[in-house]
Amino acid sequence: MHAMRRPFVGGNWKMNTTRAEGVALVRAIVSAQRMPGCEVVVFPPFPSLHAIAEALEGTSIGVGAQDVSAQRAGAFTGQVSAEMLLDSGTKWAIIGHSERRHGLGESDELCGKKLNRALEAGLRMVLCVGETWEERSAGRAHDVTHRQLAAAFVQVGFERLASVVVAYEPVWAIGTGKTASAQDAQEAHRSIRKWLGSRYDSRSAEGVRILYGGSVNASNAATLFSEPDVDGGLIGGASLKAAEFVSIIAATQPARPSPKS
Repeated sequence: MHAMRRPFVGGNWKMNTTRAEGVALVRAIVSAQRMPGCEVVVFPPFPSLHAIAEALEGTSIGVGAQDVSAQRAGAFTGQVSAEMLLDSGTKWAIIGHSERRHGLGESDELCGKKLNRALEAGLRMVLCVGETWEERSAGRAHDVTHRQLAAAFVQVGFERLASVVVAYEPVWAIGTGKTASAQDAQEAHRSIRKWLGSRYDSRSAEGVRILYGGSVNASNAATLFSEPDVDGGLIGGASLKAAEFVSIIAATQPARPSPKS
């Protein structure tokens, strides 16, 4: 983790929690979380966004949505626009999660349209990229992430780059209990940063936060976050347990030497 980049930990709740459960969860996180050096954002299901935003009002924890439409408004049944999210108190959104790319068939191009539309509206974004086990085994991991990045950033100018956080989530590690080694994560993150440097410039790329996601928990977070290009995590199942999520947040802070007696 680089000193110039503020650590970021996101909690992707996926399709879990009622409104009451979600409010109780964030209250527990707020009461235990004492890490002002880390930016924390929770991503509840759509129906809970307004209630969670109200519960977190006045705290340092942000609220995001798990998806956003590429459309501004109109006859798009079941979709939710960036403006609607902002109106609900939401400041962030996730796009490109593998559960949407692979589970729902969302294309790289659609992710690019969503990213550009959401940034235009004023949302801040977490863009997920990552390869499958088959792609990794074939030696194509970097090719896949670079292709996803190219499609996502095609219309994004320098002025909006600071509003994007990239999450590297190897598909084979999401919800499987498998985790990339810290060295594997660092290699992937460094490759992503180099791509950003070639698309924009090295100074801009150094300012982009790149998160690791994929079976992160309280026991492996510190090791992953110790790598220079790993700036935090996008957390799935562990974000539904307040104590574990707070432990992961704490893992973003460098260990301080014990005071001498």
